[in-house]
Amino acid sequence: MNTESGTAMKKFLISLLLALCSFSVFAATEGAALQVSGADLNDKGSLQRGAKYFVNYCLSCHSMKYMRYSRMAEDLGLQEEEVQRWMNFTGAKFGEPMVVAAKSEDINKWVGAVAPDLSLTARVKHGGADWIYTYLKSFYVDGKRPLGWNNSVFPNASMPNPLWELQGVQVAEMGKDAHGANVVEGFQLASPGKLSAEEFDAVARDIANFMEYAAEPAALKRQAIGAYVVLFLAFLTFVAWLLKSEYWRDVH
Repeated sequence: MNTESGTAMKKFLISLLLALCSFSVFAATEGAALQVSGADLNDKGSLQRGAKYFVNYCLSCHSMKYMRYSRMAEDLGLQEEEVQRWMNFTGAKFGEPMVVAAKSEDINKWVGAVAPDLSLTARVKHGGADWIYTYLKSFYVDGKRPLGWNNSVFPNASMPNPLWELQGVQVAEMGKDAHGANVVEGFQLASPGKLSAEEFDAVARDIANFMEYAAEPAALKRQAIGAYVVLFLAFLTFVAWLLKSEYWRDVH
């Protein structure tokens, strides 16, 4: 390798190392503020409760267009009758997607913009269910915002707190970061909601769990298939061991 090629290789390796270090720092920094949700896709009760809370508090503005009512019912062990009666408020057919209940013009009038679809939120947000869980717990009143609410995880979010009646009203305890910018250091409950802090945490966890499932419904079946794959590989390893033992016994 000549000197020029060696120098280019060194620059490439240094750039690659710096990129990896930058990514690691970014991931650690972004994830440091997130709270652990404890979301568990194997907890079907949590997924069912999360679906109930989602359609009651989120689906009025946010669609989940990649999820169909029928698929949700099949995966979560729900009956068509109960889904159509208690979870479908738009009159959609059982096999149709979970689209927003409100009209676009009404949402524009209420909050100034059409709310984004939430189908893939758990996949595109760093932290997945933990991000959603922390986000739902981090709303606080802010008179400077058009709707009077802000969020420490997603600053200047253009939406009110959809769960304020359950959680209560929080005010932020502000501080300064290393650069002198205002940051939220904590919250104080100015007005209690219908639920205790522990009960609200459970609600946020259930919603985050459901949204993680909705972002990749196949994960439920993949986990179930995974157990069979492990058992098959264990059986195959045992058969291979028997064959090996039989072969070497004949050799000796």
